[in-house]
Amino acid sequence: MGPRIGPAGEGPQVPDKETKAMMGTENTPGGKASPDPQDVRPSVFHNIKLFVLCHSLLQLAQLMISGYLKSSISTVEKRFGLSSQTSGLLVSFNEVGNTALIVFVSYFGSRVHRPRMIGYGAILVALAGLLMTLPHFISEPYRYDNTSPEDMPQDFKASLCLPTTSAPARTHSNGNCSSYTETRHLSVVGIMFVAQTLLGVGGVPIQPFGISYIDDFAHNSNSPLYLGILFAVTMMGPGLAFGLGSLMLRLYVDINQMPEGGISLTIKDPRWVGAWWLGFLIAAGSVALAAIPYFFFPKEMPKEKHELQFRRKVLAVTDSPARKGKDSPSKQSPGESTKKQDGLVQIAPNLTVIQFIKVFPRVLLQTLRHPIFLLVVLSQVCLSSMAAGMATFLPKFLERQFSITASYANLLIGCLSFPSVIVGIVVGGVLVKRLHLGPVGCGALCLLGMLLCLFFSLPLFFIGCPSHQIAGITHQTSAQPGPELFPSCMEVCSCPSDGFNPVCDPSTRVEYITPCHAGCSSRVVQDALDKSQVFYTNCSCVAEGNPVMAGSCDSTCSHLVVPFLLLVSLGSALACLTHTPSFMLILRGVKKEDKTLAVGIQFMFLRILAWMPSPVIHGSAIDTTCVHWALSCGRRAVCRYYNNDLLRNRFIGLQFFFKTGSVICFALVLAILRQQDKEARTKESRSSPAVEQQLLVSGPGKKPEDSRV
Repeated sequence: MGPRIGPAGEGPQVPDKETKAMMGTENTPGGKASPDPQDVRPSVFHNIKLFVLCHSLLQLAQLMISGYLKSSISTVEKRFGLSSQTSGLLVSFNEVGNTALIVFVSYFGSRVHRPRMIGYGAILVALAGLLMTLPHFISEPYRYDNTSPEDMPQDFKASLCLPTTSAPARTHSNGNCSSYTETRHLSVVGIMFVAQTLLGVGGVPIQPFGISYIDDFAHNSNSPLYLGILFAVTMMGPGLAFGLGSLMLRLYVDINQMPEGGISLTIKDPRWVGAWWLGFLIAAGSVALAAIPYFFFPKEMPKEKHELQFRRKVLAVTDSPARKGKDSPSKQSPGESTKKQDGLVQIAPNLTVIQFIKVFPRVLLQTLRHPIFLLVVLSQVCLSSMAAGMATFLPKFLERQFSITASYANLLIGCLSFPSVIVGIVVGGVLVKRLHLGPVGCGALCLLGMLLCLFFSLPLFFIGCPSHQIAGITHQTSAQPGPELFPSCMEVCSCPSDGFNPVCDPSTRVEYITPCHAGCSSRVVQDALDKSQVFYTNCSCVAEGNPVMAGSCDSTCSHLVVPFLLLVSLGSALACLTHTPSFMLILRGVKKEDKTLAVGIQFMFLRILAWMPSPVIHGSAIDTTCVHWALSCGRRAVCRYYNNDLLRNRFIGLQFFFKTGSVICFALVLAILRQQDKEARTKESRSSPAVEQQLLVSGPGKKPEDSRV
């Protein structure tokens, strides 16, 4: 949500002719409505309740398409050979377009036809979602074993230990590394970056214009309820995105162009790539359908006249979060808004775009001079950095740390983590409402929630799985295993340097990156009732020549993923307790006329300092734990193996660092609030006796003089 430029608390403007057509016949002479066909509008679209419903569905679909990439980030990395740093940068580009235009959207405010602008933005979001799928259709089919890109049935045979005379046949995959191949790879990645940027640009007008439209034309008492419903429905969007990702990643990536004879992969194979692009098609279609009604809503509609009867019951939960961007209009007299002429919010309608840009930095610095506002925003920057990194890379972390599938990781996150976030926000709002918390109480609640969150984060450092023992990699610091790490058993083999077809020795739980690296020269398929199991035999590098199983070694502690995620969800709920009270601190820490602008500045800082850099920071930290990189045309591509202990310590440690920063900021906020409260009580105690004494001396017929200290 960005700042809305326009008089805060001001009522709707003079109705246009669209509105007059729905206000009755008193606006036309003779009591008859104007026969002008342009004035004829469907009455159903002049209902603010329908707008709330449509906007809830649109924001739900928008957050679903924005969050879907996070649910399939590891799949996109494997499909296009991206590092975690690059994929984090890709996620951040969603915020680049959004941040670049949010100030201008705030400037235009209610000057434009807001519903239509929302519709245009939603159409752009849908087109950006379709553009995200384009790399799938212009790329060649996925080759899960690049040692045999031309003949899929020979996948397993190409990974076997063959005589060194066959070495030239092994290197044909590098022969495909032409300038055309590299250009095509850069084009595919560039298309995704452009799509992510457009996704952010299209989302710019949706939330600010929708919230201001509801605020302008809903009844003063109903507006908090409508905004609470809007936020509650919107928060389900990321959860649905991860649920959609769980379903789509169970399907093979090339489901639309399966090779003859099918594929020999299972969903548990580390080379499996799911149909990541299919989710973007579904989400883009949902956004496009949700955008249609906005082209029929009027620029302005009659102010809602009736208060909902059941609103008081619902407001107990939704009132506090819904008021984060405004004061309650019902508590303002008509004359109050006319007196607020000293803020940028009031003078902006009279400024040109150039003048607005010139005056904005000065007002920004003036707003940042409030210590409470600055510290609360810094604490929210820390929390948002933690949330952005967790939302982007938690699925990949669970996959690598506990050896589970991407589909299962998304299912767990969608069912546990995001519902806990919603519960935390709602409980925080209820506590603020029920306990009637003032600034000191809000600061204490924020600090308590973050301290508990920090406490429950400590066990996460110790819940995880050890790294698999990978032959030739586990005890090597370089990225690529060399033949010298394997004894004379490999001398007769010509193993491909870029091959990846992992096998496992069940007796020693040692994993080899290909059957060739295990010295295996033959392959056996054993058919079972439900599936067939592939074994490789005559393995010269395996103890006693035991056969090895196709696929990575199973993890012995995959069951720990559920308690790990339960602790993560509990910490998320405790951190989200601070959502509503921190907004209350921001709204009460600045001047009344600057509240709307302060909320806009807050969201701008969250995007610039948290949502944009955090995925890149987390991705870079994850890359430092990689022990074996896949090579594509001589460059580092996707990481095949990580050091699990380093991955856990650095990922959780980065989260712990941001949580500690938030605790420090909230502690300073509470200290300042207590000091201010103490000073206020001291002044009050000094002034009260003076007033009482003056009343006694002056007598009942005299008015007390000014007794300000």
